[in-house]
Amino acid sequence: MAKVQVFFDYECPHCKRGYEALMEMLPSYPGVEIEWRPIEAHPRPEEGHPPHTDLSCQAYYIGRELGADMPALFKALFQGIAVEKQNVEDHGILVNLLKGVVDREKFLTILKSGKYAAQVNDNNDLAYEKNEVWFVPAFRIPGNKSAPRLDAKGGVGVTREEIKDFLEKIKNLH
Repeated sequence: MAKVQVFFDYECPHCKRGYEALMEMLPSYPGVEIEWRPIEAHPRPEEGHPPHTDLSCQAYYIGRELGADMPALFKALFQGIAVEKQNVEDHGILVNLLKGVVDREKFLTILKSGKYAAQVNDNNDLAYEKNEVWFVPAFRIPGNKSAPRLDAKGGVGVTREEIKDFLEKIKNLH
C-alpha cells in the first residue's frame, strides 16, 4: 500500500478543490492510503493574513478523536473558511461551523486545552522544513524523498489531471 501525506489548509480554495477531486478519485486507487496533514498556509506569527487557521487545523484532530464524520467535517470547514471567509480564530465561530458534526461541549473542551496545538506545529515543520512545501495542497510519500511528489503552484493549486497522474505513479508503491 502506498501512503500519501497530503498537506493542506482549510482556508485554501485550491486545497478545497484538490480535496474534492482526490476524494472522487480515491475509490479507483484502493492501494493508496491518505494521511491528512493540516497545516497553516500562513502560520503565526505572520501578520496581515487573517484569519490564522491553527485552530481549524486542530479541529481535524479533535474531530478524529470524537469520531466525527470526517467528510462532513472537511466540507463544513472548507465551506466556512475557504468560501465564506469566517473568522475561525474565534472558538464560537469555529464550533458553530461544526454544528451537527461534533459534540459542541466536548469539542470546545479539547480545543481550549490546546491538546493538538503541538501537532499542528509539527505538521508545519514537517511540511515547510522537512518536505519543502511552499504551496498547498502538496502530496508526499513519507520517508521517500525520491518518490513522486505533487506540489501546488502559487495561485493555481493542482489540477484534477495532476492528481490523477500522481495517483497513477504511486499506486504500486509499497
